[in-house]
Formats: sequence, structure tokens, C-alpha cells
Amino acid sequence: MTAAPLPPAQADGDGRRFAGHPMGLAYLAFTEAWERFSFYGMSALLLLYMIQHLLTPAAAGEVLGLASFRSALEAMTGPLSTQAFASQLFSLYSGLVYFTPIFGGLLADRLLGQRRTVVLGALLMTAGHALMVVETAFLIALSLLILGTGCLKGNISVQVGHLYPPGDEGRRTRAFAIFSAAINAGALLGPLLCGLLAQRFGWHVGFGAAGVLMLAALAVYLAGWKHLPADRKRPPGMHGRMPLTARDGRTIAALLLLSMIAILPCAAYYQEMNAGLLFIEASVDRRLFGWTVPTASFNALDGLFCILAVPLLIALWRRQAKRGREPGEMGRIATGYLIIAAANLMMTIPAGRADNGATVGAIWPILLYALNALGFTFYWPTLLALFSRAAPAQLNATMTGILFLSIFLGNLLVGTLAGSWEAMSHAGFFALHAMLAFAAFAIMLLVAGPLKRLLAPPPPDAFATKPQARRQTSARPLRRWA
Repeated sequence: MTAAPLPPAQADGDGRRFAGHPMGLAYLAFTEAWERFSFYGMSALLLLYMIQHLLTPAAAGEVLGLASFRSALEAMTGPLSTQAFASQLFSLYSGLVYFTPIFGGLLADRLLGQRRTVVLGALLMTAGHALMVVETAFLIALSLLILGTGCLKGNISVQVGHLYPPGDEGRRTRAFAIFSAAINAGALLGPLLCGLLAQRFGWHVGFGAAGVLMLAALAVYLAGWKHLPADRKRPPGMHGRMPLTARDGRTIAALLLLSMIAILPCAAYYQEMNAGLLFIEASVDRRLFGWTVPTASFNALDGLFCILAVPLLIALWRRQAKRGREPGEMGRIATGYLIIAAANLMMTIPAGRADNGATVGAIWPILLYALNALGFTFYWPTLLALFSRAAPAQLNATMTGILFLSIFLGNLLVGTLAGSWEAMSHAGFFALHAMLAFAAFAIMLLVAGPLKRLLAPPPPDAFATKPQARRQTSARPLRRWA
């Protein structure tokens, strides 16, 4: 038996739509675009800023708590060079912003609701960006950014899924692809703008620009308040917490397994923003018409190629759907992992040349970003849509936060592996990352069948429960469709 499905997303009163979707998608997408604009703009500067300025003897002693933090980290890892410590700190930061969404989801599910939690996150992130211009407050600034992202990131993704009624899986998946395109518009423009400002006017101007962009994200979100989906509440007549059923437990276990598998390709993908930048800085010819392209600006390529991939993949999937050959969720995820494996395997060619002292053309990192972006666009929107649909409603935002945990753990692995950049051959380094992504692909081939059955959407008539029948069963511990 099933309980009453969650109420479908309400249509806008004026009937307006955005590219065939509810108007709420536009506001959520543009909020995320500005937020990612600020996040990726700051992140593109962070590693090089630490290596070239903050961790130098003249500046490091002024940073509140940095010496104690480094001592604690080296107690676990052993002595670290400046590059290795910067890579570890960068990976901890970029990982923790994907760990805290679990707690942001719990805060939304149990106390504030998704909308107020997103606003809280935006305010914390704005404060964090503002403090990035104060060197002594560097670790405080990173902490605020981590907490703010935890409140915002998972909950805004959950709201995208809540715009669609149960059973509307095709539009929900395409909506997440559009949402990802908005994210990557920010990922494209943020590194370009902040990298150029930092190169011309100094690091702190680039960080300050990221703070202004975060304010723009908050303004867009508040402007679209009336179009946003309502916070999820218990159905009328239900008292206390709805217990999880045995089916819910199996669903949660299946989603946790998918999250664990995703750690490996996440590490292979996000390494382009860590050791990948070190490779570009040292071994890539960055000259363009007499001008040297800032290394940080290469991160904009990830956003560019993700944007280009979205309309192509949506068109491909629609065409395949008309022919009855559209790949399922597991197929899309596995395909993404295989593409990321191929991208890193390809990089063994220029890396081998760099090992012999050669400088390589910029076409190689461009191809790496392009293939990684294509693989990411295959698997990540699909995972977001799947978690939004399949996770039990009582834990919907929390489970989406757990999905982001795979990026947290993947980034911890990125930092650990980046610490060996100076010790390994660069060709071997990229080959190792290709193996990680290929291992995830192989595991998906083994588990795709059982997971497909466990996470299959309910038949259409499951949502057509009559009101009288719902009243008769509402007192039982039943599942709500996410």
C-alpha cells in the first residue's frame, strides 16, 4: 500500500512558463548561476593564491589559526611542502562544501524548511566572501563559506525536484539538466571575471567580486519567492513522524550505494581543478596572441563545455525517447563514468611529454575539460533527478545532501592524490585517475540491474489513489512518493 502522494507542484497563477517548465525553475536556476559564479570565481583563485601569496613566510604568520591548523594536518599526513599543504587545504575546503549539505538538509527537513534554509546559506556565504579580503580572517571566511554552501546547495536542488508532480520523470531530469547548465554558466564566467580582476588589480579584488555576485544570487532568489515550491510538510491528519518502511530502507541503501560509487569519478573529475591547474601552470603553453592566459581562467572551460553539452544531450535524449531508445538512469550514469575515464587516459599522452621536459599545447587541457564536462553532464543531473524522485519524502533533502557527500569524499581523495603530484610521473598520475573512473563504470555494469529494479518509479496508477482510499489508509506507516 502507498500513502497519498506528495502534492504536485502548483502552477503559477499567471500561467507563465520557462522553456516549457514552471517559472520557479528560472529563479532557482539563475540563483544557482550567480551563486556558482561567485563560488567558482573564488575557487579558481584559491589554490594559486595560497601557493603564491598566503603561505609565503611574509603572509602566513598573520593568518589567524593557520599555524595550528597546519600542525594538526601534518600530524596526520606527515610534513607537507607548500604545494602539498595548499592542495590539501583546497581539497578540504572544496570537499567540505559538499559534506555540509547533509546538515543543511536535516535543518530544512526538521526545522526551517527549504526556502528559509537557502536564505540563511546565502547570507553566510556573502559574509564569507566579504571576509576573504581580510587575510587574518582567511580560515574564518572559508568556514562561513562551507556552512553557507551546506545550507544552500542541497536544498535548492531539492526545490527543483519539487516543482514536478510524481511520475513526471522525463521533465524532471531535463529540468536538472537545465539547472546544471545555469550552474555552469556561473562556472564559466566566474573564473574568467575573478581571474582577470585578480591578475590586474590583485587577489582581494577578485575575492571581493565573488562577494558581490553572491548578493546577486540572494536578490534573484528573493525576487522569485512566490514561484518557489512550498516547503514539504506532513499530510493533513498525520501526527508525529512517518515511520520508514522496509521498502524505504531498501531505497535508502540503493541510493547510498550509488553515492559511494560516485566518489571515484568525482575524484577523477575534480582533479582538473587541483593538480590539473599545476600541470597547466608548469607545462602548458598559455600564450594567445601575445597575451598569457591566466591559469585560473582555464577553469572557465569546465562551465563552457557543460553549457554546450546540455542542449546537445537534451536533444539526443528526446530523439532517443521518440524512438523508444532513450537510455535509462543507470545507463546515463555509467556512460558518464566511462567518458571521464577516457578523458584522464587521454592526458597520459601530453603528461608523458611533460615528464621529459616538453611544453605541450593548450589543446590538451581544453580536451580534458571538454570530455570531463560531457561525462559530468551525463551522470550528475541524472543522479540529482534520481535522488529527488526516489528518496523517501521524510528524508528527501537529507538524502540529496548525502549525494553531495560523494563530492566531499571525492575531493578528499583529490587532495590526497594531489599530494603525490611532485613524487609521481605525471603520466602515471593521470593514468591512476583514469583507473578510478573506469572502476566506477565497471561497478555500475555489475549493479545496474538490481538498482534499476529497486529504484524504478511506481506505475502511473499509483498516483491515482482515490480520496476515500487515502483516508482509509492514512493511519498506516506508509511510503510517500518523492
